[in-house]
Amino acid sequence: MPQKLLLKGHEPVAIGSRALDILIALVERAGEVVSRRELVGRVWPDVVVEEANLRVHIAGLRRALGDGQDGARYIANVPGRGYCFVASVERRAKADLPAGVPPARILPQTLPVRLQRMVGRDETIETLCAEVMSQRFVTVVGPGGVGKTTVAVAAAHELAAEFQDAICFVDLSALKDGALVVSAVASAVGCLSETQDSLPRLLATLADRRILLVLDSCEHVIEFVATLTEGLFREAPEVHIIATSRETLRVQGENVHPLQSLDTPSNEVALTAAEALASPAVRLFVDRAAAGGYRHDLTDEEAPTVADICRQLDGMPLALELTASRASTYGVRSLAQLVGNRLMLLWKGRRSVPRHQTLTAMLDWSYDLLSEQEKSILCTLSIFVGSFTLEMAQAVASDPAHDGFQVLDLVASLVDKSLISVSRAGNAASYRLLDTTRAHAGIKLRERGDADAVARRHALHFAERLAGLRINGLDESDLAAHARHVGDIRSALEWSFSDAGDSSIGVALGAGATPVFLAISMLSECRRWCLRTLDALPEQVRGTRLEIGLQLALAISSHHAHSDSTEVARALERGLSLADSLGDSEYQLELLAGLNVYGTRFADAAAPLAAAERYASIARERGGSREIVAAEWMLGSSHHLVGNQALAQQSYERGFKRAAAAGVGEVHSFGYGHQARALIGCARTLWLRGLPDQAAQLAYEGIEVAGRQAQSVSFSICLAYAYAVPVFLWRGDLQVAEDIIDRLIAHAARYSLASYHAAGLGLRGELMMAKGDAQLGIALLRDALPILQAQQRYIFSSASSRALAEGLTRIGHAAEATIIIDAILADAMRGSGTFEMPDLIRTRGEVLLAASPKNWPEAEASLKNSLDLARRQSSLGWELRSAILLSRWWQERGRHEEARTLLADVYARFTEGFQTFDLQQAARQLRALGARPSRNGRS
Repeated sequence: MPQKLLLKGHEPVAIGSRALDILIALVERAGEVVSRRELVGRVWPDVVVEEANLRVHIAGLRRALGDGQDGARYIANVPGRGYCFVASVERRAKADLPAGVPPARILPQTLPVRLQRMVGRDETIETLCAEVMSQRFVTVVGPGGVGKTTVAVAAAHELAAEFQDAICFVDLSALKDGALVVSAVASAVGCLSETQDSLPRLLATLADRRILLVLDSCEHVIEFVATLTEGLFREAPEVHIIATSRETLRVQGENVHPLQSLDTPSNEVALTAAEALASPAVRLFVDRAAAGGYRHDLTDEEAPTVADICRQLDGMPLALELTASRASTYGVRSLAQLVGNRLMLLWKGRRSVPRHQTLTAMLDWSYDLLSEQEKSILCTLSIFVGSFTLEMAQAVASDPAHDGFQVLDLVASLVDKSLISVSRAGNAASYRLLDTTRAHAGIKLRERGDADAVARRHALHFAERLAGLRINGLDESDLAAHARHVGDIRSALEWSFSDAGDSSIGVALGAGATPVFLAISMLSECRRWCLRTLDALPEQVRGTRLEIGLQLALAISSHHAHSDSTEVARALERGLSLADSLGDSEYQLELLAGLNVYGTRFADAAAPLAAAERYASIARERGGSREIVAAEWMLGSSHHLVGNQALAQQSYERGFKRAAAAGVGEVHSFGYGHQARALIGCARTLWLRGLPDQAAQLAYEGIEVAGRQAQSVSFSICLAYAYAVPVFLWRGDLQVAEDIIDRLIAHAARYSLASYHAAGLGLRGELMMAKGDAQLGIALLRDALPILQAQQRYIFSSASSRALAEGLTRIGHAAEATIIIDAILADAMRGSGTFEMPDLIRTRGEVLLAASPKNWPEAEASLKNSLDLARRQSSLGWELRSAILLSRWWQERGRHEEARTLLADVYARFTEGFQTFDLQQAARQLRALGARPSRNGRS
């Protein structure tokens, strides 16, 4: 019958069965910490016992073994974790060994269990295994929580066959004294009694042993580990080493394997669940969320939010695991709002390693290992929201205690300790703290009482860095350089205008920051800081060029992102008044360009024309070729809108000719690229002039030019789409129009440009009407119009209102259509004219006749008025539309000759575009009237 017996020499030792079971459990895992819970579960299965019982049996077991007598050590207590059998262990077969053959020593099984499910590390583990076999000594280096231990353990399991299971894992994190490193390794290897804490003896013992030694968490005893590993590499050629540390050991033979965080998804608003799950960081988050009780699959709606969480956590596995474990408690959306919150640092995970139970514990572990100077610099650098350069670090961290060279040296030290990450692009390097490290260091900065002093230096640095920037004065490289630090600029502004800040720094910083915000289309942010800075202007700065720049930036940002037209007008008028008083022609031109663009929001086209004429006068007197070209383009736009298409065409063409002669390309002002605006404005003019094919060619060109804008978001792109779509709708190119409308709506939605988004909905409504779906078209137009009217976007709202009246007429709601068309006509007539007037009058005639046959005289008169006004505006396109409708009406009433003569006369004046919708419709109608239209326009 099997028997359990403890012998000392050949004499049995008196010991209870429970104590013996404890001893067996510890010996089976010699060198490894066995938790109290595991021991209780092993020895007292299915019985509830107090932990005190375990302590009593451990004490008795130590007495029986003679633990502590004559230096003998058998069972070690690891506070907070459990117990470990630390003496060497030999295993012998039952049969007697042959004489003269020493018993083979079997290494204790110390390697932790491999994680059953790892995400995104397969390639890393494969590479690490290859490096270990070829180089012998590899240190896995990375910040806390990146998964160094997990990867090292997995690689060791992969290599188990190579070393015939002779693998020793040594967890050094529990050691408080580096002098114990040799003992810990010797105990794990199973030769503690032979080495007696002597490094030379340990090296001699392992000189001919083929083992894989995994040394985990070396950073706090790094000097002792460095000495040990260098000796092993030199004197024990069969020993292979995997070390994990937050900094390199910097010794002979070491090969560094930097462990990166998990890849995160790109910053795409329309990211789908499938696309997000291609990222290892998202897969880990979803996996750990499910393990924590979150019972929902990742949806397309939640995918961008989860991706953003993963990016904010820098793809760090520990941070992802701890955060994902709270998904079932808070839900994904609420969880996203808590990321970066101090509460996040306190969330507990399920790990048994104390330093990984919370992010705070992990970060405290690293922080406590730093020197006082390193702590000071780390805390100071936490002021940076994003990446920073060494120059920026010197500017903010240099103080009486640290000169610039010391700062550089300390930054390098923190990089070595994996607390600062480095990114290189060409010859340039940028540095940053991981977000979790930054949050923790920020708390320490406030605890040290240095937060305001550091924030002041940070704000001053950016105020000096941005000093002298002008709207439209940033080239592509300058813009990219400043845009990278926009988070720090915003943070510096927040502090400057806070109660603890300095508004004088804020004024200088705000003046320099607004051109950057505009250039990257952060409109709401720009408007906010313009208002804040203007409000804080000291008396001696009011009326200066600095205020003019702020007023211009306010006008631009408010015009594009805010519905308060009064605010825009007030800023433009104040800025222009100051520019006039200072005789500043550069700002005069910028502000007049703004008045020209701003005036297009309203029904009266006289104001933008007046601004364009004054701009042209100043440009001819004081400007250069670029300003003169811009003047012609503005005049062309203004003549087009007021309804003088012949003059519009002349101005546009003069501008293009001058631009070509002078080598002028793009001209930027008031948030627009005026070349793209001119090309598409000219395209609209050419369609009205009866040149639909040339119009399409210029519209395509304008869209292409707008798409080449340097800014990641360009108003010119939205304007190009919104202004070009009517050209293709007028031509009947419905598929082209639909593609551009989709791009407009997506672009406007992505960047929260509400008026352009509404314009896109209105244009889609017109498209649906053209496709014959009046009900859907009407619904879209009803959605768009309230926004367009609230934001006073007349050029869009008038077209949408006209289309809505036309759609309502088609479904028999002539009464409502009458109200709408009369209102929009009344608005148009209050101004000095509009290019749309002929089409509005045509639509009114159509609505009148649909309302009642008794309205025939008035409806016919409307069509005749439309024809007459179209001729006076040189708008052959509108003239053809009215002629088609009136010709059909006359044909229906038996007036065939009048119908044929009217339509044939208009049709004959076209020289191109015979495949467009209106001209094809006219040709069919002429054939129905007995005429034979020819391709050159003659019938």
